Amino acid sequence: MSGVPSTETSGVTLRPPFVYLTSILLGVLLHRFWPIGVVPQNMRFVVGIPLLVVSVGLFGWAVGALRRAGTGIRAYEPTTALVTTGPYHYSRNPVYLAFTLFQAGIGAAVNSAWVLGLLIPTVALIIVQVIALEERYLEQRIGAPYLRYKAAVRRWL
Repeated sequence: MSGVPSTETSGVTLRPPFVYLTSILLGVLLHRFWPIGVVPQNMRFVVGIPLLVVSVGLFGWAVGALRRAGTGIRAYEPTTALVTTGPYHYSRNPVYLAFTLFQAGIGAAVNSAWVLGLLIPTVALIIVQVIALEERYLEQRIGAPYLRYKAAVRRWL
């Protein structure tokens, strides 16, 4: 059944990269017709570019850690190992954190309150429809080691 964790996969049907991309595109479209800036014009690249660079670096670091462990990278793939190294030592969800920082960087660089504001429902959707399912799945599949990891490492930072 879709959306229900099994022992094989988390049951996640949303594709987080597409959720964030849709949010960014919608924000840019809204900004095109109703521009609302929030970052001082002379600061938009000073804020946006570092966020983009950090997000890309974090994403690469997280994906590298998953690949080295030989486990699924996509939310709908089976998990074969609990990864607690690299960025997973600091955050249980560094890929989603990277996506969030990426959207924030785009929002700052284009100076769009829409792109930044849409992060709120986007992150809420990811928490409810992706992370919650993944966490239940990992609790079932990995058990006590995952529960210890979950207690020791924060979701975001």
